[in-house]
Amino acid sequence: MTRYYFHVRNHGVLEEDLEGAEFSSVEAAHDEALKAAREIVAEKVLADDVINGHCFEITTEDGEVVRRVPFRSALRLE
Repeated sequence: MTRYYFHVRNHGVLEEDLEGAEFSSVEAAHDEALKAAREIVAEKVLADDVINGHCFEITTEDGEVVRRVPFRSALRLE
């Protein structure tokens, strides 16, 4: 298992995840980040907050960014 960190970037400001979580693969970490983004977006929609620009930066323990998950990717719009 590898520890991944889900830092949140919002217009250049980075909010660090200091705990991280262990996942079997980067794909599993990505799926969890997408699920978390959906939950955060839902809360922001209910609060009438702006979500434009928020993004998870998934990193390894050594700080390498392995995926980026924009919060807007959690929305399914036609």
